[in-house]
Amino acid sequence: MYFIKRILFLIPLLWLISFLAFLLVHAMPGGPFDRERTPASPEIEHHLLAKYHLDEPILKQYGRYLNGLLHGDFGPSMKYRNHSVTDIIAAGLPVSLSLGVLAFCFSMGVGLPLGFFTAVHKARWQDYLGSLAAAVVICVPSLVLGPMLIMLFAIKWRWFPVALWASPWHVILPTLTLGLYFAGRVARLMHEGMLATLHSEFITTARAKGLSETSILLKHAFRLAVLPVLSYSGPMLADLLTGTFVVENLFQIPGLGVSMVNSSLNADYTMVVGLVLLYAVVLLVLNLAVDFTHCLLDPRVRYE
Repeated sequence: MYFIKRILFLIPLLWLISFLAFLLVHAMPGGPFDRERTPASPEIEHHLLAKYHLDEPILKQYGRYLNGLLHGDFGPSMKYRNHSVTDIIAAGLPVSLSLGVLAFCFSMGVGLPLGFFTAVHKARWQDYLGSLAAAVVICVPSLVLGPMLIMLFAIKWRWFPVALWASPWHVILPTLTLGLYFAGRVARLMHEGMLATLHSEFITTARAKGLSETSILLKHAFRLAVLPVLSYSGPMLADLLTGTFVVENLFQIPGLGVSMVNSSLNADYTMVVGLVLLYAVVLLVLNLAVDFTHCLLDPRVRYE
């Protein structure tokens, strides 16, 4: 019943997000036709505004936009005149999703073992070295890390291509740029969760019963220690998908990042609102999936 209520609550929440995004985007200074190469005459600008219904009251515009959403239509793009927002999302979303999922898998694949290993070897050189590495990657943002990786691995040593998304070799540098920060966060959460779990009474009881250390760590401690990481994984994946904006622009990857930045700069209202709604849906669905998985892993959790 709890999850059914959560799913039903998504409908008014998404409506509120679309309404606020629509109002905020239209409150931005300037308009979608202000940055044309050749300034339009007043007659042409009037016809453009009428074509996209921008000469109507704001609430009437939103009602028209909401009616299109109910029919699965995000509307036409005002920046890319020959394409609809749905077409642009369909072309760029698979690339952005691929980059986000790859960075997510990299973050989990590096962060979980690192946090587990440093917690097991607490107060030893492995703990200090691993914790230092996690702190360093957390402190360096992707906007700084990306150019550093390009300068070293693409320009100086020529190991990987600089940009685009054409082969598996093009994937490595963007994935590292986007995933290293989150790998450090996952490692810290796993480290703290593992330390707290290892001091629990049931771990002491398990050792008193003579269970092997490997069994205690992997079968008992890890299952509870990973719960903070699991709770963070939903928002993290959403952050990875939105974080692709910077990385995609940096590496000139043909995902949604370039479209989002260009649409924001050019006041492409329908494109910006469509992408905001898309990422809102992703975030809400992922949080719901995390809560459901939390119930499966921890029998003590019950949602009423």
